Amino acid sequence: MDHLNTTAIISFATAMFTILNPIGNVAIFSAMVADRPPEERKREAVKSAVAIALILVSVIWVGEYVLRFFNVEIPGLQIAGGIMIGSVALSMLRSKEGAIGERKPDSLKNTKYQEIAIVPIAIPIVAGPGAIVTLIVNTHNYSGVTANLELSVICVVLAAIIGACFLASSWISKKIGINGMNIVTKFMGMILLAIAGSMFAEGAKGLLPGLAG
Repeated sequence: MDHLNTTAIISFATAMFTILNPIGNVAIFSAMVADRPPEERKREAVKSAVAIALILVSVIWVGEYVLRFFNVEIPGLQIAGGIMIGSVALSMLRSKEGAIGERKPDSLKNTKYQEIAIVPIAIPIVAGPGAIVTLIVNTHNYSGVTANLELSVICVVLAAIIGACFLASSWISKKIGINGMNIVTKFMGMILLAIAGSMFAEGAKGLLPGLAG
């Protein structure tokens, strides 16, 4: 398939938005830049967004070739991805924090004045294993230059949204509050768990065709 229909675009964008968890990860970003001057916070937010976009787009264009090099089959990746994303979803549902990276904001304050935009913010906190697996599966399902371009545009837009959330991190934290961010994170966790179940089922059908009836 060389083109994404509207349903595929909405499905992919929703899955990636949920996995990248812009609102939830504001808590981590805020903790890491809490003691920095406003100008440096802005620089880190912009650099994080650019790094996230570059990582996601790179995976879209070369991720599947890396899998072929290591002889990894897509159904196996779907099963592994379903388990991985499911564990992330469960941690979001159980956690009192809004972080998909499973790190405690208090422990991240020690990174003060260090370079944080690429590691750990862009990867693995935002563009982590769950996002990478989702991208590779979708580039396999919707192959072709046109599809890759469409997926890339969606990822760039999502990275821009994340950057905007980071730029407004102080305002968001004050307006939504800890309880509000917990509610958003748990809601996204429910959606993510459903996505993980679908991904696991697709992988199982690929490895065991008899399951498809």
